[in-house]
Amino acid sequence: MEAALEQARLAFEKDEVPVGAVIVKDGQIISAAHNLKETLKDVTAHAEILAIRKAETLLDNWRLTGCSMYVTLEPCAMCASAIAQSRISNLYIGSPDIDRGACGSVINIIEEERINNYVKVFWTYNEACSKIITNFFRNRR
Repeated sequence: MEAALEQARLAFEKDEVPVGAVIVKDGQIISAAHNLKETLKDVTAHAEILAIRKAETLLDNWRLTGCSMYVTLEPCAMCASAIAQSRISNLYIGSPDIDRGACGSVINIIEEERINNYVKVFWTYNEACSKIITNFFRNRR
């Protein structure tokens, strides 16, 4: 989670919503990304989507079975769906998103029984993950 938090800090420095994600396979980080929605002017440039794209390129496969994702903030509906579609095996979440979270806080796409996915969700509740997002939005108001 520390590597994902470092990615969130990079986003914070760019005045992007500070969310970071890393993907791990066989104990090694194979992909790391942070939000770049403002920088790229791309609504899909969330940390999770960018990390998935990098991992797919590295593995030359859209199936990320056997991989784990660590993300600082609970994924939104778009990202939760992409995580399920990519067949990531484990999802570690550092902080809930009580406004847009799609892994249980608002809705639960990731564990929807009618969607054929096999992602195991682990809530790690990392205080630093919560603080960086809280501080970002407090500073913007």
